[in-house]
Amino acid sequence: MINLLNFNRVSLRDFFVELGEKPFRGDQMLKWIYHEYLTDFSQMNNLSQKLRDYLSKNTIVSAPKIVKEQVSTDGVIKWLLQLDDGELIETVFIPEKTRGTLCISSQVGCAMGCKFCATGKLGFKRNLTTAEIIGQVWLVRQLRYKVTNVVVMGMGEPLLNIDNMLPALDLMMEDLACGLSKYRVTVSTVGIVPLMDKLFKASDASLAVSLHAPNDEIREKLIPMNQHYPIADIIAACKRFFENKKRKVIIEYVMLDKINDQKKHAKELVRLLEGVPCKVNLIPFNASPGFSYQASDDETIRAFQDVLMKAGVRTMQRRRRGADIQAACGQLAGNSRNI
Repeated sequence: MINLLNFNRVSLRDFFVELGEKPFRGDQMLKWIYHEYLTDFSQMNNLSQKLRDYLSKNTIVSAPKIVKEQVSTDGVIKWLLQLDDGELIETVFIPEKTRGTLCISSQVGCAMGCKFCATGKLGFKRNLTTAEIIGQVWLVRQLRYKVTNVVVMGMGEPLLNIDNMLPALDLMMEDLACGLSKYRVTVSTVGIVPLMDKLFKASDASLAVSLHAPNDEIREKLIPMNQHYPIADIIAACKRFFENKKRKVIIEYVMLDKINDQKKHAKELVRLLEGVPCKVNLIPFNASPGFSYQASDDETIRAFQDVLMKAGVRTMQRRRRGADIQAACGQLAGNSRNI
């Protein structure tokens, strides 16, 4: 069976043309799926009976299935989702007064092995399909949660699944589908430079770089991939993309006690980011079982932020959300023991 969630607008229009239909049938289908959340083709009354019969026999609209829901004391919701082959991923919804942010996964597990991330300890199992990526957004919106922002910051390194990511990003920003602004769809990466360039050329989605260190010596201890794509190459890639655009790259920086959180590190980060249109998110480390790192205290984080702000670097401290249900940054593990 063909899962129609695997198609963006262009490929869905092509699909209907191959069936002998007009291209606008693809647009109609997008509206039925993403605006009305219909999965029963017999109810799509602007399609011919012959086409509805064909679709019913040969296609499906199928998203990952919820096997467990957890609600944090601060309102964050985490869903453990099961894929068709039985693999598990996690998706997190972060509600706020004026926005609702959905953090979605791009892979089952992750090959990056970042030393402070629970997903990295799982190792890599497989890429998600386009349907499994956009299906997370479709599923939560179908449950009538108001999703205003999507961040691809869950399980996996999104750029290592870029061929399936790009159609999903298209659907997030497509008016006939999810209709989100390019400023409200953000892809996070540890910095796979050639694939950063591919993303820049193919998508208007916003970019977040998981930097987490002001120099290669510290970063290589935290992020093994830095041996292949050092900081200078990553910063150069950011400059290439943002040179002629009124956009800013988000620099993600997890605060680890006495590892990367001292004022000298902040000053080094200021020098590194000179000329880069960016804003920095300082992320308190969220402990998970099996990690020896400690979170920086609030005073240290404020002092670090003060150095950046005085140098003209826009800097925000991310609020710790959902930590009591292991839903915060770096805690997602998609573990079957959570069922």
